[in-house]
Amino acid sequence: MGNRADDEGTDVEIYRKPLTDTIHADTPTGAPEQLLALLDALGLERKTADPIYVWHEVPDHLDEDEKKKVATRAVPFLLLAGYVVNIPDDLFDPVAYQEAVADIRNHRLPAAALPPGSQPAPKAPSRAAPRPGGDPEPSPMTLADEHDVDVLIYHRDGTIYVDSRTGAPEHLLGLLDSLGLERHCAPKRTTNGTKSPNRWMRSA
Repeated sequence: MGNRADDEGTDVEIYRKPLTDTIHADTPTGAPEQLLALLDALGLERKTADPIYVWHEVPDHLDEDEKKKVATRAVPFLLLAGYVVNIPDDLFDPVAYQEAVADIRNHRLPAAALPPGSQPAPKAPSRAAPRPGGDPEPSPMTLADEHDVDVLIYHRDGTIYVDSRTGAPEHLLGLLDSLGLERHCAPKRTTNGTKSPNRWMRSA
């Protein structure tokens, strides 16, 4: 049985089920348990139709405004965990979104919102051999590139890093800025010897 996340190529596809008041959050077939558990922790109810078809719903007992708040508040937490999320405009509550961003900035996270193992274990940073007469050639890929995620969070030398893909879109970088993270750029050499920015964020 297919679902909208499979169809759209997203990690979480939020939508209203046609002809109902139910708000669904579909995940791809075979989605990892850490994603399903994160949706559980964000207040969505897990549902199953058979051993492989799993989805989430915003609790039906909530009124319409509360349903939109629950669906919207989940979005920044999912984005921060590196997932690709889509929510339509008619379900998006901008006030609830900003409140969730403020909660993240102030470290007010839902219980188990980022459970252990919610991020893949990052590889050790690449260390290229020094070039004759010059500095080591920087790696052409970020850790987010290597793990094929939009955002990867890891800890190194007492600092929490939030790594984004090379060439990440400005709207993603702007979201990370709004969460209170400091934006940094590391120079990366191109084939013609010039340097281009390689972006990452660091917790304040």
